[in-house]
Amino acid sequence: MQESSPGTTFRGLPLTPEQHSEIRHYIHCRERAGKDWDTPELHAMLADMLDPPETTSYSQADDETPLAAARRLADDDEEGGVAGAH
Repeated sequence: MQESSPGTTFRGLPLTPEQHSEIRHYIHCRERAGKDWDTPELHAMLADMLDPPETTSYSQADDETPLAAARRLADDDEEGGVAGAH
């Protein structure tokens, strides 16, 4: 596991590089859309990352995780903001 440092964590939280990238992507999309990024949704994403719920089995239906859903919503928000700007 990579050692945590201020440059490799979000607000000092011990996230993996992939998790850090997901958080940065969410923030970037929200900022581009002119929306607040420090939301309950972000806090829920972080909580899931730091203490993921236990799963009993895995299937392709499980791909719709809260993180994937949040990313899709952020992408939809961004697309809606761009379309609404025309």
